[in-house]
Amino acid sequence: MTVTLDRPVGTRTRDPKELLNAVQPCVQHLTINVLDSGMTLWDREVALLLRDHTMVRDMAQRILGNAVMYTIGCMEHPEVHLGVGKLVDIGVHQLILDTPVWWALCDVYNEGRYKHHAPFIKRRRDGLCLRTADFLMSIGFAVDAELWAIDGAECSPCDNKVPDSH
Repeated sequence: MTVTLDRPVGTRTRDPKELLNAVQPCVQHLTINVLDSGMTLWDREVALLLRDHTMVRDMAQRILGNAVMYTIGCMEHPEVHLGVGKLVDIGVHQLILDTPVWWALCDVYNEGRYKHHAPFIKRRRDGLCLRTADFLMSIGFAVDAELWAIDGAECSPCDNKVPDSH
């Protein structure tokens, strides 16, 4: 009997929850606000999404997970032009707005450089969102295809020509 594997032995899917929680020791600013609740960073960001948006916990976790994948993908691969749809962008903005956590993400995954957010006004309609999902899968993430397909052809209006910008 022959068994075929979809991916090489030893390849592990990158877990966005683990990757976000891994930056917790690097949070240096406003730690009383961020760390004193006893929550993990993952649980904190989910709670903030639920506080500010009308959605159920499962959706908040899905959005946050894909936002973490996208953010880390952008930071680790600045040479690749990536874009995100409106739904996943809710999670990206949550990470950016929680500035002590954003700084820690930048410290760990962007070699200590601050990752700016400088969007254009007009959204793109060139399918970059779907290409981004494919790229994230190629670097070990299990993207939520449904979330990426919702905005498939219409993605965030960010510019790959702005140095170190999402």
